[in-house]
Amino acid sequence: MDDRIKLEIRDGVADVRLARADKMNALDDAMFDALIGTGERLKTERGVRAVVLSGEGGAFCAGLDTANFGAMAAGGQQIGKLLTKERTPGGANRAQHAVMVWREVPVPVIAAIQGVAFGGGCQLALACDLRFVTPEARLSVMEIKWGLVPDMGGLVLLRGLVRDDLARELVWTGRQVAGEEARALGLASRVCADPRGEALAFAQELAGRNPDAIRAGKRLLNLAADADQAEILLQESLEQTALLGTPNQIEAVMANLQKRAPVFSDR
Repeated sequence: MDDRIKLEIRDGVADVRLARADKMNALDDAMFDALIGTGERLKTERGVRAVVLSGEGGAFCAGLDTANFGAMAAGGQQIGKLLTKERTPGGANRAQHAVMVWREVPVPVIAAIQGVAFGGGCQLALACDLRFVTPEARLSVMEIKWGLVPDMGGLVLLRGLVRDDLARELVWTGRQVAGEEARALGLASRVCADPRGEALAFAQELAGRNPDAIRAGKRLLNLAADADQAEILLQESLEQTALLGTPNQIEAVMANLQKRAPVFSDR
């Protein structure tokens, strides 16, 4: 995976960088493997409290490697059969899993976006909990350019971020949306000059919070997208009950009362 993704873990923060800068971090078969392998590792990596996902060079991710589109057109229905065949427990095929695995990572994942996030790269960014972008960064659900629809979790992710009519416009036109407009639409969380620097600083801040509460919050927020009111209210109570009186929760209280930095343990 090292020739596609670089991973460094320091002080509770996993710094994940797509490392195919000469191809604008485009998605090829090896990149899909690397995204899945890295995401699956971080789901169980002890001590990881937050993740920053970025791309080396001048782009976050330009989407599917263009060399693949000709093969897809020639392969036609045979490739289609592969897309619908094998599924994860969450319902994803391999390409979708490369994106949705980042939503399954149990700690916050922040995308730092410079340059472009097109097609599958845009869907990868949408799977993250937050997206920090430069003013010049461009995002596009670009599959329509190739006569296709977004099929890497894009529709699942768009529905919780933008209005229905705007999602339809983005899917049907593939138009590129830059920094401030992306934030206004709901595609970006923050516009800043140095997304990776700010994302790492924000991740470090989160790493200083009770990691049990951070993980519980992500579980609740993921649940809230689809569950009904009664289920959400019940899960709030269950998560809170599981936190109350635990060592890390007590440490949060004592650190506040004693006006000192907390020292949390990773269980």
